[in-house]
Amino acid sequence: MSSVESHQEQLSQSDPSPSPNSCSSFELLDMDTGSLYEPVSPHWFYCKIIDSKETWIPFNSEDSQQLEEAYGSGKDCNWRVVPTDGGRYDVHLGERMRYAVYWDELASEVRRCTWFYKGDKDNKYVPYSESFSQVLEETYMLAVTLDEWKKKLESPNREIIILHNPKLMVHYQPVAGSDEWGSTPTEQGRPRTVKRGVENISVDIHCGEPLQIDHLVFVVHGIGPACDLRFRSIVQCVNDFRSVSLNLLQTHFKKAQENQQIGRVEFLPVNWHSPLHSTGVDVDLQRITLPSINRLRHFTNDTILDVFFYNSPTYCQTIVDTVASEMNRIYTLFLQRNPDFKGGVSIAGHSLGSLILFDILTNQKDSLGDMDSEKDAPNIVMDEGDTLTLEEDLKKLQLSEFYNLFEKEKVDKEALALCTDKDLQEMGIPLGPRKKILHYFRTRKNLMGINRPTLQPASGVTISDILKEPGFCSKTNATGNGDYLDVGIGQVSVKYPRLIYKPEIFFAFGSPIGMFLTVRGLKRIDPNYKFPTCKGFFNIYHPFDPVAYRIEPMVVPGVEFEPMLIPHHKGRKRMHLELREGLTRMSMDLKNNLLGSLRMAWKSFTRAPYPALQASETTEETEAESESSSEKLSDVNTEETPVTVKEEVPPINVGMLNGGQRIDYVLQEKPIESFNEYLFALQSHLCYWESEDTVLLVLKEIYQTQGIFLDQPLQ
Repeated sequence: MSSVESHQEQLSQSDPSPSPNSCSSFELLDMDTGSLYEPVSPHWFYCKIIDSKETWIPFNSEDSQQLEEAYGSGKDCNWRVVPTDGGRYDVHLGERMRYAVYWDELASEVRRCTWFYKGDKDNKYVPYSESFSQVLEETYMLAVTLDEWKKKLESPNREIIILHNPKLMVHYQPVAGSDEWGSTPTEQGRPRTVKRGVENISVDIHCGEPLQIDHLVFVVHGIGPACDLRFRSIVQCVNDFRSVSLNLLQTHFKKAQENQQIGRVEFLPVNWHSPLHSTGVDVDLQRITLPSINRLRHFTNDTILDVFFYNSPTYCQTIVDTVASEMNRIYTLFLQRNPDFKGGVSIAGHSLGSLILFDILTNQKDSLGDMDSEKDAPNIVMDEGDTLTLEEDLKKLQLSEFYNLFEKEKVDKEALALCTDKDLQEMGIPLGPRKKILHYFRTRKNLMGINRPTLQPASGVTISDILKEPGFCSKTNATGNGDYLDVGIGQVSVKYPRLIYKPEIFFAFGSPIGMFLTVRGLKRIDPNYKFPTCKGFFNIYHPFDPVAYRIEPMVVPGVEFEPMLIPHHKGRKRMHLELREGLTRMSMDLKNNLLGSLRMAWKSFTRAPYPALQASETTEETEAESESSSEKLSDVNTEETPVTVKEEVPPINVGMLNGGQRIDYVLQEKPIESFNEYLFALQSHLCYWESEDTVLLVLKEIYQTQGIFLDQPLQ
């Protein structure tokens, strides 16, 4: 027993509990705990694989209470399904498994936990199985009731647990290769602490999320399966985004929460990378990939090539179909699970995901009536190929009376597509029908890839004129001029699906939209243009993000102005930015004063050759002029400073793309980031998921649509 007592002494040094070797401590324990047994309070945990290691994570207090109530409801509890984590996961009590609702994810084991032991390499506690925890609890109950301690138990895995007293319980791992006689607990390595009840272990248990959902936001990722520097998936990054939003609601919308005006905003991820790469394209790429620098080539195939996939008609169709169908599917499922939801829907995209959403939004139709009317228009979009006959084409153009004439001249569709205005005139077709036929068949050629015109201005029509049309980003935009047909802004010719809802706001994080529009041949966006179904558009970016581009200079190309600076979530600007602005202002003042003194010196030097007779007169004049010039300089200086201030006060008109509001919003870099822009470039592109400033701007704009504002406006 001496070795056991030595282990007890070691544990007593690390544990603040009284030493079992002290008689006074035993008497104290007997007085406190003798015959005073209280059942343990269970808490529910789920297991996740993090870094190839099992980690047990507690449910929040509300979810654990719901699971416990369902567990104690009776025999039918095994058939119960309990929604947890704000309704994003379902727990099947009978299976003891946790399933994701809105996305694909490996199921997690669920356990009702009462007893824990400390893990191998960290200080995290691992729960025992439910059956063995029940055995431990029964043994503990007998020990407390009968006041008989130093109970020894053996788990199914041959682990030895010894209950020395209520505050000293240890766990010994089995030693590999022990003989058939077994081995004593003292021979089985360093003991581990055993704890009873979740309140005795160091673990953070959060409160539950508000039940009321005010707004739904879909988040679309960019290239590759990983979304941050820790190579986490879009699901994990959106979880961080959601957690930050919950914290900011408690700090910046506290009054509205106390008055029960708001609940929370739900953020749901949309994954398009997995469906794209499950089409078999990875196998095709692997056959042609060189064997050298294997890891780099695998990274290129898995991430960077997504940009080229989006510019391919085949895979672009897969991407836009996946994104739109996923958002429609999740929205329908969300309404089924939340029938009382009355809030709006917004969408957010990171990197390439924002471009995908931009293209989908520009090809939406405001109503079903618009789609029907477009089908009847002469410039019909034939996305699925040209399958109509000449008779059907003429019928659609309401020119059926000319079919017999074409049949008599043996003119079919191919021949008619080659006819010029002069040919049709010689056939006796009037001017109006001729223009309709030529316009229709030229549009058909453009759609089928024949004689495709470029986006250069022709016949006096500029790109800005094209963008005055409501659907400037659609695949076939005619300008109304028969000599020039627009085929879009360089988008891939695919059939863009329709969303079953109208998004209120579109948030773009680290977006290359401006660059892609420019590369597609678009020089400017008409100020009157707006998305057909979405009212708001915010382009949010970090100043060092190498992938982000501005949008506002494309709307107002002739005016240079800075983007809107996103306020710090704690108010004011960051200290290093204020210091930089102060030094810049000081240098400008010194520069103005220096130029003013040089100007005065130059004037006095140029007046020196005057005759001596007029010396007194000239000195008076120079003094008067210097006074007047200094007054003018002072007037200029006093006028210049308010002018620079006034330039920031009046709102800048950047068109209707965001309802008349500003579009470009830039984050404030951290002090450490300002030392080396290149060092933090990649991190800047992936910083949005945990950025309080970004999340607060999203929440502020969403709740402003409901008439709810921040407790204190940020400056």
